[in-house]
Amino acid sequence: MRYIRFALRTLFFSALLICITIFTAVFILNKTVSREYKINRGDSFKIDSTIPVTADIKGATADRSDFYKVGDVFDVDLKIFGVIPFTKASVTVVDDAYVSVLGTPFGMKVYTDGVLVISTGDVKTSSGTINPSNLAGIKVGDYIRQVNGIDITCNEDLTALVAESAGRPMQVKIMRNGNEKTLSVTPVRSLDEGIYRIGIWVRDSSAGVGTLTFYSPSNNIICGLGHGICDSDTGDLLVPEHGELVGADIISVKKGTSGEPGELKGRFTLDKISDISLNAENGVYGKPYKDIRVSDLTQISLKQDVKNGEAQILCTVSGGTPKLYSCTVQKRVSFLNSATQNMVITVTDKELIDITGGIIQGMSGSPILQDGKLIGAVTHVFVDDPTKGYAVYAENMLETAQKLSGGKTEKSALKKAS
Repeated sequence: MRYIRFALRTLFFSALLICITIFTAVFILNKTVSREYKINRGDSFKIDSTIPVTADIKGATADRSDFYKVGDVFDVDLKIFGVIPFTKASVTVVDDAYVSVLGTPFGMKVYTDGVLVISTGDVKTSSGTINPSNLAGIKVGDYIRQVNGIDITCNEDLTALVAESAGRPMQVKIMRNGNEKTLSVTPVRSLDEGIYRIGIWVRDSSAGVGTLTFYSPSNNIICGLGHGICDSDTGDLLVPEHGELVGADIISVKKGTSGEPGELKGRFTLDKISDISLNAENGVYGKPYKDIRVSDLTQISLKQDVKNGEAQILCTVSGGTPKLYSCTVQKRVSFLNSATQNMVITVTDKELIDITGGIIQGMSGSPILQDGKLIGAVTHVFVDDPTKGYAVYAENMLETAQKLSGGKTEKSALKKAS
């Protein structure tokens, strides 16, 4: 009898342990496995996971897609250890995508759609301090587009209209998080300056240097940066009224150190590259002003085919010709479905570390290659360790370029999208 009770307890705890293991595995996989995949025609479809996962379609393992044609979409059952189903995924068959990899520096000039409120503050008046903008409900991050029906295109437009108000209430049309609203603000006379103020600081443009990632001949789209252009004060993605990408020459390098990010310092040239059609979370995109001659094309690797390990960064840190430097990549499994920051990269190339300290501002957008394919682009540096940083999947950038060329828009990114 004692042995039977022991056997039952052992069986119970073993079953409990198996249930906990399965539950934990399902929980982890639901956080780290995508629900949408692309697969090149004829390639094997495999899930890159530390927990063994198989994909079944119509009862048979979907290990090859060569019996599908480009554009086909099929649903697969994802199973742990090939036995326990935990979710479904959609797989789209695509043709091999090839782009012209760049790695060259560019300058960007962006003019906002209206003026961006970057700060607010009190105005000292004869009656005490007051902040008219706060009282009216204006907030940091708002875009002021019109005052009394007059379009605002630059800082000077707003300053002049406030100065001419003589303290009369003004109807201010703003854009906030994609929603337009009209607020009434009453300027007050500054005791120190003797002119009318509403207690805000605004910005109408932004400029900087980055690196071009690739040109897609099939979409006629050029892209770079790997992350969106954000305001330095608010941190929000800028909504451009218009802007352009121009050529740039790297004239000096500020080496990065722990706690102090470095920087590529460039000089804009007269070579106009493209407009800025899209300022997205994973880069800037535009249509070239002139034909781009393409000689060599590089295949883009799909995200599930990227491997942890050795890779190369293509960037320009001196002269005018990009150069390959060694690095390693580590995929962030919890960021598989993220639009950006999908990988951690570590610079291992001694020459690049000697010149830059690792990853520095201006290198954003630098292509990352592995086994002869484009896998991603540099996006951010780790402030406490400049040899490390984040990277975005090239597949994500290509998908955004395809949406742009197809006329689709993304919220808070395309001009006038909001």
